[in-house]
Amino acid sequence: MGEVVLTAMSAEPLDLAAHLAAVSTSATGAVATFTGQVRDHSPDAAGPVVRLEYSAHPDAARALAEIAGEVAAAHDDVRVAVTHRVGVLDVGDVAILACAASSHRDLAFTVCRELVEQVKARLPVWKKQVLDDGSHTWVGSA
Repeated sequence: MGEVVLTAMSAEPLDLAAHLAAVSTSATGAVATFTGQVRDHSPDAAGPVVRLEYSAHPDAARALAEIAGEVAAAHDDVRVAVTHRVGVLDVGDVAILACAASSHRDLAFTVCRELVEQVKARLPVWKKQVLDDGSHTWVGSA
């Protein structure tokens, strides 16, 4: 059974070095990371995106921990960390950071992807996409 070493919802910028340190041990042979950044466009936006405003359900931190726990529990020899931002993020800011460490690269890649996909599908977070003309659209997450 894998181990969850860090989960958080944060209004502060995310720290990749802290996540790497949290998942790494002397037995770690590979760490796969995913950094989800705010981009200047979206397929469902009618113009350039200038910022995102993330809102989260009050139970989002608990849900994130549960998601990470389920993913880690499904695999041996893995340690995971994941944090999702809330609040106002500009283009280029990091919205989600996920790391999976294992003694072998294949498992690290697999678990990191699974963790990100499960968070995207299930975390109760919503984003308001603000466009360059001042209009906005809401995009539901989980």
